[in-house]
Amino acid sequence: MKIEELITCPETKARTGRIETDHGSINTPVFMPVGTAGSVKSLSPVDLLETGSQIILGNTYHLLLRPGMEIMESAGGLHKFMSWAGPILTDSGGYQVFSLGQLNKITEEGVVFQSRIDGSKHSLSPEISMDIQRVLGSDIVMAFDECTPYPATPQQAQTSMELTHRWEQRSLSYFRSTQPKYGHGQQLFGIVQGSVYPELRKVSAQTLVDMDFDGYAIGGLSVGEPKADMYEITEVVTEHLPQDQPRYLMGVGKPEDLVEAVSLGIDMFDCVLPTRNARHGIMFTWDGPVSLKAAREKDAHIPLDADCRCYSCQNFSRAYLRHLFKASELLVYRLASIHNVHFYHELMSTMRQSIIAGAFPAFKRDFFARYNLKRAELKSSL
Repeated sequence: MKIEELITCPETKARTGRIETDHGSINTPVFMPVGTAGSVKSLSPVDLLETGSQIILGNTYHLLLRPGMEIMESAGGLHKFMSWAGPILTDSGGYQVFSLGQLNKITEEGVVFQSRIDGSKHSLSPEISMDIQRVLGSDIVMAFDECTPYPATPQQAQTSMELTHRWEQRSLSYFRSTQPKYGHGQQLFGIVQGSVYPELRKVSAQTLVDMDFDGYAIGGLSVGEPKADMYEITEVVTEHLPQDQPRYLMGVGKPEDLVEAVSLGIDMFDCVLPTRNARHGIMFTWDGPVSLKAAREKDAHIPLDADCRCYSCQNFSRAYLRHLFKASELLVYRLASIHNVHFYHELMSTMRQSIIAGAFPAFKRDFFARYNLKRAELKSSL
């Protein structure tokens, strides 16, 4: 998988281009809304298209547990099951092994875990993960890895990284020995691990590049480490990845993280924050986050963001949305999620345009001058 028509900022590592899949083109840098169980919470496929979504993410672990692969295969794969015609990326289940660690046993073969739903036992291995993702039919498949917890000693991080490398080689070999099920192509990404240790990250990146994946992800960040470490490791890894292939920073993040990571050469992102925060009344705007539950919003007959063209901002006020939250009306989850997802896509689109125009450094400077200042004011007034 190559990034076509790649344009790079001359002063930073920020880049924009296009990724082609059988389900459509993806303009980078791109944010992928998370559809854990085959749905981006509270949003329909039409909502996703209208917010500007190009590609969404599905979850191997959760879809394995429910509805299960028999139903998924009889439906013709995840695209048809959820009526989403665009590209889909699926994770491998490795992060859930990390985040639900009390339920699993990790061996060289893979992972044995109990269902969070009914307690039944299941296994995940590189081969099983590839089989599941073949059944899901995602356009981009992730290799099976172990997400190293934070903090970890250098020895723990190295042991985990080396296990990941063995699992990823097995993922790649097995993936190449099988065929897609539904007539469209699938690409496999490797995942760089190594915790917060630059030398381990360099080794991991080079090891995966030598394996020759279709694209590369950076895993094991945004798991509790300081922001400075996350940015440092991102910069280290991008220096050791191919220039003409996609780079994906997994599980990141807040708007300021996206801007910083784009400047370090990242092309793809995913995070639950836009929809999760929406369900808690935290809205993202160009002036920083806004809490719809704040008392001062009760008579704010203004849009969430005067610069936003989303359906929610064009039709409803902060006061109305706050009323919906206070009245526990379900409509608010959809309207709030529409806005937050649209904001993330608009942020990425604006960055793409600034890179093309040769103005990314000015965009970044202006973004932080406006966003951070207003965010500090909001925090002090709540």
